[in-house]
Amino acid sequence: MHNLAIALKKKGDVVTGSDDHIFEPSRSRLAKYKILPEEEGWYPDKITSEIDSIILGMHAREDNPELLRARELELIIYSFPEFLYEHAKNKKRVVIGGSHGKTTITSMIMHVLSEQRIDFDYMVGAQLEGFEVMVRLSDSAPYIILEGDEYLTSPLDRRPKFHLYKPDIALISGIAWDHINVFPAFDIYLEQFRIFVDMISDDGVLIYCNEDKNVKKVSEEARHDIRKVPYSTPEFSITEGVTYIGYGDDKVGLQIFGHHNLLNLQGAGKVCCELGISDKQFNGTMASFKGASKRLELIGENSTTKIYRDFAHAPSKLSATVKAIKGQYPEKRFVACMELHTYSSLTRDFISHYKNTMDDADIACVYYNPHTFEIKKLTYIDPEEIKRMFQRQDLKVFVDSGDFQQWLVDLKGENDIILLMSSGDFDGLDFNSLI
Repeated sequence: MHNLAIALKKKGDVVTGSDDHIFEPSRSRLAKYKILPEEEGWYPDKITSEIDSIILGMHAREDNPELLRARELELIIYSFPEFLYEHAKNKKRVVIGGSHGKTTITSMIMHVLSEQRIDFDYMVGAQLEGFEVMVRLSDSAPYIILEGDEYLTSPLDRRPKFHLYKPDIALISGIAWDHINVFPAFDIYLEQFRIFVDMISDDGVLIYCNEDKNVKKVSEEARHDIRKVPYSTPEFSITEGVTYIGYGDDKVGLQIFGHHNLLNLQGAGKVCCELGISDKQFNGTMASFKGASKRLELIGENSTTKIYRDFAHAPSKLSATVKAIKGQYPEKRFVACMELHTYSSLTRDFISHYKNTMDDADIACVYYNPHTFEIKKLTYIDPEEIKRMFQRQDLKVFVDSGDFQQWLVDLKGENDIILLMSSGDFDGLDFNSLI
């Protein structure tokens, strides 16, 4: 939401906002653009008929006093995705969907368009080098690139966000059950992608990963008036820890690696082709792509150790990230650590989906905070049960962040790769100190 506020301010709109808690980095960035509220909290007297529209954040409650006042005044009220569609309805809309890979694919497309000096708007779910904010809105750009999240629009609108964008070009990277608090059965989750495909504009394009059986099924059963473009893993080679695509004079070394990222690259390339960029232009530009923040991000290294950080938390993401590291560094001791942090990852009936996801690691570790079960109103699961559910008896399980950090420091390997995977921060793990 703070990125949207900044984007609108940069566009020239008059922007004000409110929240009951404002954390970093939102606070500093809002202050930089002089749109940080003077006080936290809700002030319905500030909602007047002079306001053109209200944009609701994901966590706005139905009884929010400012929202009640806005309804009383019959102001125009948008959710975040509704507002993005309203802005983009006369542009060519590219929407990247999927259970995994969508942030990276969106970032790849943004990187290439930027390097090729093509004007475009965007909304992406992570910080990307060369882009100050995660949202850009303009009157001039003919295209908008949107990361299409399948999570709910808002507490007031139970539709998945990506159902609101009505893409001209849609991509599905993969389908693996997630968000079980919202989609309690896989068939319900799968149906959201069928609806997404059905929302593609007349004569639109569906780009899809045909190595994913669920994606392939949804795509092949989709409407016949849309053009369907499958993609799969490109030919590649790995030399001295660098992944190359292409051959001969057209061989390009990448700064990213892993089978899942090669699939992401192929999907992004198909989208860019639809936007008039040749394969040669795309591959050449991808040589300088370093990845999105917290997506296999190298956060520290010395002569003996490299430390990577990744947003992976769902089983499919975890498995893909672990396999990527093992494939890139087969001779090194590989230490994989993940945090059980989300509602799904802490639910007893779902944790079994994590079995064997870290088998490629030489040392595997899981951290979780027991208090999180109370916050999310879930039944506690003890460390021995976690080991059984992951089906790895040598799994290290920590429930104290300080103990976890000390264990990492004490490893003292001579040839290590350490991978830290979480959508959180391991309850305040001091990454700088660890590095």
